[in-house]
Amino acid sequence: MLVSDVMTAFPAYIRLGATIRRAAEVISVSEVGQLVVLDHDGRFVGSLSEEDLVRAMLPGFDDVSAAGGTLADAFRIFLERGRALADRVIDPLVVRDVVTVRSTDELARAAIVMIDRGIRRLPVVDDGTLVGTLSRADLCRAVIYHS
Repeated sequence: MLVSDVMTAFPAYIRLGATIRRAAEVISVSEVGQLVVLDHDGRFVGSLSEEDLVRAMLPGFDDVSAAGGTLADAFRIFLERGRALADRVIDPLVVRDVVTVRSTDELARAAIVMIDRGIRRLPVVDDGTLVGTLSRADLCRAVIYHS
């Protein structure tokens, strides 16, 4: 069985130059933890996860200590940083060195890569073009419906 047999053909994506606010909106609406990122020509560039967004807004220990050191202080700083970063572009947060698979790869190979590297969702890229994503849920569906 091939990756193309079970991949998600229309994954949630965002383009370089989009704002952090827009990325958070797309992640929220699409209910995925990771977006694939495309350039302005539609070529695959990398990925951006909800963790990348949250990490950019998290206050450091010194910031929290200086503000009083409570969880309430930490949350207030988190919200302030989120507001301050919301209109900045995602480009510096995009992870560009991303493991990908091809649509013609064997599904078993992709599954091994995902499990060995702790990857929840793999971009499926053919000749630089995003053609889909493969998630662990897609693997489960393959077992249920194609066995």
